Amino acid sequence: MPNAKKHTVALLTAGGLAPCLSSAVGGLIERYTELDPSIEILCYLDGYQGLLLGQSIRVDAETRAHAARLHRFGGSPIGNSRVKLTNVKDCVKRGLVKEGQDPLQVAADQLEKDGVDILHTIGGDDTNTTAADLAAFLAKHDYTLTVVGLPKTVDNDVIPIRQSLGAWTAAEQGARFFENVVAEHGANPRMLIIHEVMGRHCGWLTAATARVYHERLKAKTFLPGIGLSPERHDIHGIFLPELEFDIEAEGERLKRRMDELGCVNLFVSEGAGVETIVKEMESRGEKVQRDAFGHVRLDSVNPGKWFGSRFAEKIGAEKVLVQKSGYFARSAPANADDLRLIKGCVDFAVQAALAGTPGVVGHDEEDRGILKAIPFPRIKGGKPFDTSANWFQALLVEIGQAG
Repeated sequence: MPNAKKHTVALLTAGGLAPCLSSAVGGLIERYTELDPSIEILCYLDGYQGLLLGQSIRVDAETRAHAARLHRFGGSPIGNSRVKLTNVKDCVKRGLVKEGQDPLQVAADQLEKDGVDILHTIGGDDTNTTAADLAAFLAKHDYTLTVVGLPKTVDNDVIPIRQSLGAWTAAEQGARFFENVVAEHGANPRMLIIHEVMGRHCGWLTAATARVYHERLKAKTFLPGIGLSPERHDIHGIFLPELEFDIEAEGERLKRRMDELGCVNLFVSEGAGVETIVKEMESRGEKVQRDAFGHVRLDSVNPGKWFGSRFAEKIGAEKVLVQKSGYFARSAPANADDLRLIKGCVDFAVQAALAGTPGVVGHDEEDRGILKAIPFPRIKGGKPFDTSANWFQALLVEIGQAG
């Protein structure tokens, strides 16, 4: 049904990748085209960087007609970047604005130049809180812009959103990744394999990936008489930022597993033990690298390597293999569960945008799980994983880590 007012809609994706970006972009194009093909849609390239530099593409008729193809791809067709509009120093350093310019003003001027009155931001808490800063700035300067975000993060750690887009797919893909990696235990006696999973502050993805992997393992038929046993392929330990553990006690438990099976397989969240690692590095006078948002660059602290070195000696491992599934998992196309979630959130996001209702669309855990446009001030990152969840406690029991 055509709208009385003709809108110009802009889309951008930002932050790290997740298995929802391409589908969300496609879904937004499809929905606006269904409602009113005359609505102009433009995409800023490489997130907020493209907005600051005035780099965008207009969605043409062919793209509208075939937007459904985007549901079958991972990544982001329009590109991502990590840019915080209120971090002036970083924006100047990267050549996105000139010395003395305010990135918020530069972004506002570009939106006004392009005639944008609806902006969809697809990203995590940093992306959407940056959108909130931009919307507030524009409101003070009498420029009307409705910003409606979609929650993207494989960590599933956005408060108060029940389920972030792409997280289910990332868990499934991480499990598939480890199904091949685990066979490396046959490459060397007494092998310690560490599967490092994304999750800076939240262990949900590591736990969910372990759950999917463990359940898929149950569906396989093994041949123990020749050494092909489910025990050697299973998970022997899970380590999360929210899960306290005694490294000495765990070392003793895992040594028994190593002596029994000749291998040990651990699932480790990339955020597990980071505080300890950072303290060790700083005590040695080493500088800890951080990104534009002030987060520790996890590749510079290497948690998987740290866990490997600590446990290898305690369990008598002859070889340590650390494998990271993050880039494999986060770049996948959305699975069926995520496609359904994306569809529902995208349709609601378009409805909210046309009604002039800003916020981040998701099922509100603090309001009966209702799908709504949650006001930006309520959006926060770092939601911890509830390790007391029944399914997770049952998983720990099954792998022998509980009790």
